[in-house]
Amino acid sequence: MNTKQIIDLDMKSIWHPCTQMKDHEKLPIVPIKSGKGVYLYDFENRAYIDCVSSWWVNLFGHSNDYINSKLKEQIDTLEHVILAGFTHEGIVKLSDRLINLTPKGLDKCFYADNGSSAVEVALKMSYHVHLLDGKKRFKFLSLSNSYHGETIGALSVGAVELYKKTYSPILIECVVAPVPQNDGDVEFALKELEKILDKEGENISAFILEPLIQCAGNMHIYSNFYVKKAVQMCQERGIYVIFDEIAVGFGRTGTLFAYEQCEVVPDFLCLSKGITAGYMPLSVVMMSDDIYQKFYAPYEHQKAFLHSHSYTGNALACACANATLDIFENENVIDKNKELSKFIIATMNNLSEIDFVANMRYKGMVFAFDLVGFAPNRRVGLEVFEAGLRVGILLRPLGNTIYFMPPYVITHDQIKYVFDSLKTILKQIKY
Repeated sequence: MNTKQIIDLDMKSIWHPCTQMKDHEKLPIVPIKSGKGVYLYDFENRAYIDCVSSWWVNLFGHSNDYINSKLKEQIDTLEHVILAGFTHEGIVKLSDRLINLTPKGLDKCFYADNGSSAVEVALKMSYHVHLLDGKKRFKFLSLSNSYHGETIGALSVGAVELYKKTYSPILIECVVAPVPQNDGDVEFALKELEKILDKEGENISAFILEPLIQCAGNMHIYSNFYVKKAVQMCQERGIYVIFDEIAVGFGRTGTLFAYEQCEVVPDFLCLSKGITAGYMPLSVVMMSDDIYQKFYAPYEHQKAFLHSHSYTGNALACACANATLDIFENENVIDKNKELSKFIIATMNNLSEIDFVANMRYKGMVFAFDLVGFAPNRRVGLEVFEAGLRVGILLRPLGNTIYFMPPYVITHDQIKYVFDSLKTILKQIKY
C-alpha cells in the first residue's frame, strides 16, 4: 500500500488514542514504515527524530540490534505461556534482577501488561491488604495535577480534569492533596497534607504519586524533599504508598528509579514503559514479602489476590526486559545520560531569548518549557507539532508545553538539529 491508501484505510477503520479524530481532516495521520535509532521513517523515506520516545517508552533506539537479537532468540523457543500455575526462565530471571536492583521491602513481583493495569493492581492490593487486617479503608489519596492512567481505578486517582471530568460519576473516591508548585511551596503543601491526613487518614488505603515529575501533568517537576516527608507522614499513619514510576523509571530522572533521590522506599512500585525499551507491553508491581504473606493461606481461607491478565509475564516481553537491563548493566547508561543531559540543557537554553518561551525545566532526561502569552483557545503547541513534522522532528506537546524525552542513544548532532529547528519554528510563530 502507498501512503494515501494507508491513511484512507486507517481513517476508515481506526480510532486513535488521546485524539480528536476530526483534527485529522486537516492534519494527516503519519504512516511509519520503519525505525532505526532515534529515527522513524515514513513511506516516502522521510526521517523524523523521535523526540518523545514514542510515548516515553523507547530508551535505546528503534530496532536496537541487541534487543532485536534477544527477541529473535526467544521467539524460536517460547512465545507465551499462562502464568497461573506455570512459569518460564525469562520471567524468573527478570524478577530476580528487579529485586536485586531495588531495596528490601520490594521483594516480590506481580506482573500485568501496561501501566494503567499496574496501577489497578497496586490500588486493589493495597485496599485488600487493609481488608485482611480487618480495616475498611475505602479512599485513596493522590496529588493535584497527577495522572496515573485511564482505566477506572487509575483515572480515579488522577487529577487532570481533561481526562477525568467526564467520568467523575463512575469513579472511586479519592482525596487530593496539593502538589508543591515550587520549592518555596513545600512547607505549605506538607501542612495541607497533614490536615487531610488528620481528617481522613483512617479512611485512606494508599497514597499514590509520581515521584519527582508529573509527566502528563505538563511535565511538572517538584521537590524530592516533599516526596520524602509526604511518604513518611503517610507510612507513619499506616497508609500504604504507591510510587507510579511507569514514566519516570529506568533512568528518566537521572537515577535508575526516582525513589532513589527521595530517600524513601514505597510499599508498592509500579513499573512499565521503559521496562522493555519500547518493544513489548509489560508492567510489574513490586511489593514487600510482608504484604505477600498476608495473602498466603490455604485456598479455603479465600485470601488469594484474584487479578489476572491473559498476557501476564509474556515470554517475548520478558526477553526484551532482560535485554534492556543488560544494556543498563553493560553500557554505563546512567552516567552517560548525566553528561548527555548537560549538553541538552546547554542547547535548550538557547531558546530562552524567545519572549514567549517560559519556565524552562529539566530533570535527568526530561526537558520541558511552556509557550505563554497566547490566546486561551489557540493551540500553539499543535502549530509547533505540525511545523516540527515538516522539518523531521516528532514532538507531541502537552497543550502549550513542549517537552523533549528522547531515546538515550541520541547524539549531540541530533540534539543540536532538534533545538536549532525548534528555534527557527518558534521565531516564525506570531502572537
